[in-house]
Amino acid sequence: MKINMNLFLLSLCSLFACCGMQAQSIFGKWQVTNDAGKVNSIIEIYENGGEVAGKVVRIMKKEDRDQTCNKCSGELKGKPIEGLEVISGFEKDGEEYTGGTLIDPKSGKEYKGKIWLDEDDPNKLNVRGYVAFFYKTKTWERAK
Repeated sequence: MKINMNLFLLSLCSLFACCGMQAQSIFGKWQVTNDAGKVNSIIEIYENGGEVAGKVVRIMKKEDRDQTCNKCSGELKGKPIEGLEVISGFEKDGEEYTGGTLIDPKSGKEYKGKIWLDEDDPNKLNVRGYVAFFYKTKTWERAK
């Protein structure tokens, strides 16, 4: 019985370790809030061809779900915002993901960016967009 109990405890520890590692990942669904703190959309971050990408999987206001990216340029122009890839080309660089672009579907503007987990709370994701020397950082929360 002692061997079975040790095996059980080892399995349980392994399970918790795996769950803990999963919680430390940027991959998954994230809530994007406006300046008033209201959730506007859900973005899913995933791996795409060895790079990190993200798309809008849900717009919270039902009446806005059929909006298109009219101000976007190129192949994104006129595409539905729900389902639109707004994060692309990021690669892991230490604890951060860099080298990619972020698209604001409302303005159609494209920004260079950086993404990283909050070091104190892995359920918060920092998303920073750059314009020249200026930047703005938004904090997204992991969707439940």
